[in-house]
Amino acid sequence: MASTRADDVYRRLRTDILGGRLVPGQRLKFPELSQNYETSVGAAREALTRLVADGFVRTQAHQGFCVTPLSYEGLAELTQARVEIEPLVLRLSVREGDMTWEAGAVAAHHVLERTPFFAADDDTHPSDAWSSAHAAFHASLLAGCRNRRMLAIARSLREEAELYLQWSVAFGRERDVAGEHRALLDATIARDADLAAELLRDHIAHTAQLLIRGATDGPEA
Repeated sequence: MASTRADDVYRRLRTDILGGRLVPGQRLKFPELSQNYETSVGAAREALTRLVADGFVRTQAHQGFCVTPLSYEGLAELTQARVEIEPLVLRLSVREGDMTWEAGAVAAHHVLERTPFFAADDDTHPSDAWSSAHAAFHASLLAGCRNRRMLAIARSLREEAELYLQWSVAFGRERDVAGEHRALLDATIARDADLAAELLRDHIAHTAQLLIRGATDGPEA
């Protein structure tokens, strides 16, 4: 039962972090968590420990837990890893994926294309529905890769990147995101591995350029 409660708190905390309801750098205090999520300190601690492993939460000496801050250094490292690994995995996915994988990518794009970027009552962060559809689309592109270890690494990097996306409205307002996704899908289902990898690399780099504006420890801060 304790693990079940921790699982529920984990999911709710993760959703609130991705949805921008818990902001970068915000301290996560056990009394408040216990009250807001109607849970025990033990379940909250287990959930936070899992979120630390996911990269969504950090521990602070003598201060406990906090939502991971938006960091220039962290984003630069994440971007460097992603532009090397994700295009490589996408190349393998394009070359190895079967018809079922291809259909899955088309279906995931269909959902993403028809999901509003903003919720009706909030134009400051991508909606939970869009974020979920966006993550599912990118996961579908990589899913044809048969190397499970490389795929797991790429998915982990993408999941951490989703956290950064919630922190920049510019991600959706200063670019043709829908066009970029369409081009990625077209190159993928055309089995043009080189073009798909190049488009993904540009997609990742463009996103990082927009997100870096919100960092507090970078050259422009």
